[in-house]
Order: sequence, then structure tokens, then C-alpha cells
Amino acid sequence: MANFDYTLDGHIAILRMNNGENRFNFPFFKSFREILDEIENKTRSTVMVVTSSHEKIWSNGIDLDWLQPAMQKEGPDLLSKFRVEMYSFMKRLLTFPMITIAAINGHAFAGGAFLAFCHDFRFMRSDRGWICLPEIDLGMPLGPVFTALTRRAMPLYMLEEMQYTGIRLTADECLKHHIIKKACHIDTLMDDVMTFARALNKDRKLIHQMKLDTHKDTIETIDERVKSLSQ
Repeated sequence: MANFDYTLDGHIAILRMNNGENRFNFPFFKSFREILDEIENKTRSTVMVVTSSHEKIWSNGIDLDWLQPAMQKEGPDLLSKFRVEMYSFMKRLLTFPMITIAAINGHAFAGGAFLAFCHDFRFMRSDRGWICLPEIDLGMPLGPVFTALTRRAMPLYMLEEMQYTGIRLTADECLKHHIIKKACHIDTLMDDVMTFARALNKDRKLIHQMKLDTHKDTIETIDERVKSLSQ
């Protein structure tokens, strides 16, 4: 199975992440970028749905089993390169020129949560799975980029509670705080997502410009951080 694949249903591209727990490393970002380019340049899709082939996990964020040995081998500069790649990828997804929907069919932890927050809409299975920001228990702050991405996806009071306590939110709790569009049983998740997506056949150029305008502050935060890390 390819690391990523997609199918088309009318104007909707359904992208599947097939990397096990879909953890972040350089190959993950490279393959994801390539399939984003293909969907944008070789299809007429106006909506993209992103889901996972893993039965329990949508994305578990940074691949520490890869990153820590890589840093030991190549030195601390690798971490800066990794952050540049990660933030640049998230900017690409945040500003992708079509409506994006995260069909969260399992856990979305740490970086996986931020990946979900880069999408325009989020649907989440209600029978299993949490969204969690565990950085407080890992001994690290969210940082300016992840804070900016999270602030656009949830109310400030919920961002404060999640980052200070590391609590895990179910789909019903995420719906209560307007973090997701809908909580769905796994049996109806994709049907509910597709029903919503079929009504969203909008102009790509207009959607892209709206995103650039709406997320201007977040984009500037990402650009500044990438510039700082690249110096």
C-alpha cells in the first residue's frame, strides 16, 4: 500500500494516510506534499477529505522514534530543519486552494491535532478516539506556530485548558466547544463527511484568496518562525 493514496468522487478528492500511526518525519511530509500537488494540479477537485487507513489512529504527530536517532546522528541542526519542513507543510495545507475536511477516524494527538487544525472543517468519530495536546506532560510549550493554528480552531478558553492540563477530548466534547463540525459514529463518519462535502463545490481561486485573507496572522507567524529557524 502506498504511503498516501486518493480517490475521486465527483468534485471531492478523498486522501488516505496509510503510514500506520501517520507520524511526522521527512518522508511523511515529502509524500504528503507530492499528493497535494497531484490533487491540485491533476484533478478538478474543489474539496479534499483527509482520513486514515489505521483503525484506531488518525495521526499521532511527530515520529520521535525517527527524530531522536536522526538528531544523534546528524546533530541538533536537524531539529531546526525538521521544524522548517513541518511548519512549511502545515502552511501549505492551511492555504490549500480548496475546502479541506479532516475525517478524524481515530486518535489525533499532539502534532496530529495540529494537522487536524490545519483543515477548514473537522468531523470526528464519536465511538472511539481523542484529540489531545500533551505537550505540558512532555515538558515543552506549544510554540508560536502551534498556538496560532490551535487558536483558529477552538475558543481561547479551551486552548488554555487543553494546553495547561493535557486533557483528552472525546468527539462529543470537541463538538460542545466547536472544535469539530460533527461527531459521528464510525459507521456513518464518511457518509456524513461526503454529504457535507457534496454541497461545497466552490471556486478554487476564491477559496484560496479567502484563506490567505482569513489566516493572514497565522501565515505571518509561520513565515517568521521559518525565517528564524533558517538563519
